Amino acid sequence: MNCSADSRPIDITNILARLKGLSAAEEFFEVLGVAYDPKVLDVSRLHIMKRVGQYLAKEGFSALPAPVIAAGARATLERAYEDFATSSPLTHRVFKVLKDHDPDSPARPCPTFVPFESVLNRIE
Repeated sequence: MNCSADSRPIDITNILARLKGLSAAEEFFEVLGVAYDPKVLDVSRLHIMKRVGQYLAKEGFSALPAPVIAAGARATLERAYEDFATSSPLTHRVFKVLKDHDPDSPARPCPTFVPFESVLNRIE
């Protein structure tokens, strides 16, 4: 099942403020008029929204006209959704916990633990 977007244009009125006030992933898809598969969103919603945030952080939308902001936000959401619609969250590893446990990355040496008491004993 696909949740398709309306064919109407995006309502650009206070678009940045409205986007900042949204909380559910589905709300972003609805406001920006992006179609999505609920199954993909159920599995990857946090990853998609994190990726959208990463993409948006690279943009300087605040000084742009509302139509440009709306189009850019829509394109960003579509791009982030496609990242996870075509591959698993483990492939992209957007969260630190997944990056830290990437089997393809070489293991980082753990820092040596030195108890504070042993440091004090050497001073005396």
